[in-house]
Amino acid sequence: MITLRDVTLRRGAKLVLDGASVTLHPGEKVGLVGRNGEGKSSLFALLLGGLHEDAGEVSVPRHWRIAHVAQSMPKGNTPVTDFVLVGDTRLQEAQAQLHTAEATGDGDAIALAHAALADAGAHDARARAQALLLGLGFAPAELDRPVDAFSGGWRMRLQLARALMCPSDLLLLDEPTNHLDLDAVVWLEGWLQRYPGTLVVISHDRELLDAVTRVTLHLEQGRLTRYGASYTRFEQMRAEQRQQQQTAYLRQQERIAHLQRFIDRFRAKATKARQAQSRLKALERMERLAPVLAEGDFGFEFADPGALPNPMLTLQDVTVGYRGDTDHAVVQAVRCSILPGQRIGILGANGQGKSTLVKTIAGVLPPLAGRVVPGKGLRIGYFAQHALDILRPDETPLQHLLRWARDAHAQGTLAGQSTREQDLRTHLGTFLFGGDSAAQPVGTLSGGEKARLLLALLVWQRPNLLLLDEPTNHLDLATREALTLALGTFEGTVLLVSHDRALLRSVCDQFWLVADGRLSPFDGDVDDYQHHLQEVARLRQERLRRERPDTPDTNGAVAATRTSPQERRRLQAQRRQQLAERLKPHRREREALEARLEALHAEQLALNERLASAAQAADLADAGRRLKAVQAELAEVEERWLEVADLIERWEREASNADA
Repeated sequence: MITLRDVTLRRGAKLVLDGASVTLHPGEKVGLVGRNGEGKSSLFALLLGGLHEDAGEVSVPRHWRIAHVAQSMPKGNTPVTDFVLVGDTRLQEAQAQLHTAEATGDGDAIALAHAALADAGAHDARARAQALLLGLGFAPAELDRPVDAFSGGWRMRLQLARALMCPSDLLLLDEPTNHLDLDAVVWLEGWLQRYPGTLVVISHDRELLDAVTRVTLHLEQGRLTRYGASYTRFEQMRAEQRQQQQTAYLRQQERIAHLQRFIDRFRAKATKARQAQSRLKALERMERLAPVLAEGDFGFEFADPGALPNPMLTLQDVTVGYRGDTDHAVVQAVRCSILPGQRIGILGANGQGKSTLVKTIAGVLPPLAGRVVPGKGLRIGYFAQHALDILRPDETPLQHLLRWARDAHAQGTLAGQSTREQDLRTHLGTFLFGGDSAAQPVGTLSGGEKARLLLALLVWQRPNLLLLDEPTNHLDLATREALTLALGTFEGTVLLVSHDRALLRSVCDQFWLVADGRLSPFDGDVDDYQHHLQEVARLRQERLRRERPDTPDTNGAVAATRTSPQERRRLQAQRRQQLAERLKPHRREREALEARLEALHAEQLALNERLASAAQAADLADAGRRLKAVQAELAEVEERWLEVADLIERWEREASNADA
């Protein structure tokens, strides 16, 4: 198991962990959450050994294999399948063992090395690597292309595939969905659900956390708190705790005020001096509770867009794509109108043309054919997928907004907003860029802060048509929630491309699907789209099997990555051991609860007999009061016993299904 005991960790002047203690059991799937900048990535570096604690003790089993996604951008001419294969460290060790044995001519060592290769699943390693690549969205024709043939986002997918390829005991994932589309996110979610090891994931994807994790670690102001719940339940539990803390604080303040009034009133009177002194000592001994401080969550809203053109925009036989020596069409024959108040989610796999379509609507790309006809008075607010690149690192947030205001004034596109510097500062303050932070160079800001600045610039434009292409990349959960609420009250029109299913569910009431070079309405919601993806994957798999019988099965997920009999037996034994470790504290609790239930039932029986034979009123009242307390405790203990028993049964059933 992983154990942190009273750990203190500093990064420069920042205190990341302050006396943190927590235990993670083998096989647990854990979501690590907290605001941007709290130090979640530093905690990962601590577990990986890249950082060392300033005090306390960090314990990770020495024999555990740890996998994580490298943050460096891969490059070179290595075929992508071979690049991913390097992630199987067990296989790499066995191959190195064979190479050494063959170099020395040691027959026994060669035999042992071949056995190690068999245990590592060498016979199907290539198929396992390709299954991961296909699941993450790579096409069959791309499996042997060199790494350098892919763009940055796809190269980061390669790093993710390499981490998943490792037969790890501990998997650390830091924002694994940032470079994925919705199709790949759904696949990854299923893979992680079947992963047999211990998982710790940093993610701002609420639905991924709820689907995969059963434990939440919350990092806040140096405190690391464990909750035995998925993310949504953690939010509820934390809200309840904060309410209880605030209630206790207010009650204590009332008690303090009462004592202080007595002291102030009677300390000078000889007859009451002793009582006043006693209360003064009680006040001094009282352990003061802290108030619940606001976390500084910000909220914002879009300005009233005013009268909306009808239609907002019309696409007349539009072909979208890229011009070059030969034009490359991506989506063809688009005929549609965007109407006032529509809230449209654009679905489709990476490479199908979602972003290209949005760029064409925004006017960033000219159509290859057809016309894009804007309505009179149309004001577009465009958040591009790689919008962070438009920010100038040497300029401050205030300088950015001043420049945008000057450009809008020169182009005559102002929509009534003020261009006074003080008003611009006030606007930036709404997005937490107040005071000195408004004068801080953008190059020194985090990814989340840059995304927040882009939102500030977008809102200032007062658009009536929002084109949002993956706006939640780099946003923490609190900022995503603020964006969701703001879009919910926006009275204009929204077109949204996002892999964040919670955002799509909250904002959109209709969907378009971009697939096979066409744009068409999608009759359904996000859940229907997930079912659609599963069916498309099944049909594609069948087609590929007919064309290429050696095509790996992407649905085999974790189980398919280790198919040798020896490896299956090892995994089953590992799962049984992990299950036993996970269940040990719960089984102990169940035994203690059963013992307590037996004692309470015995006491309840004795109290009923006592009530039946009681002759004195006092004895009758005493037995009645005790019986009421016993019955209340019985109800609590029985409820807890049912929760623990259900948890044990569910985990045992999951383990049985995994071994089947």
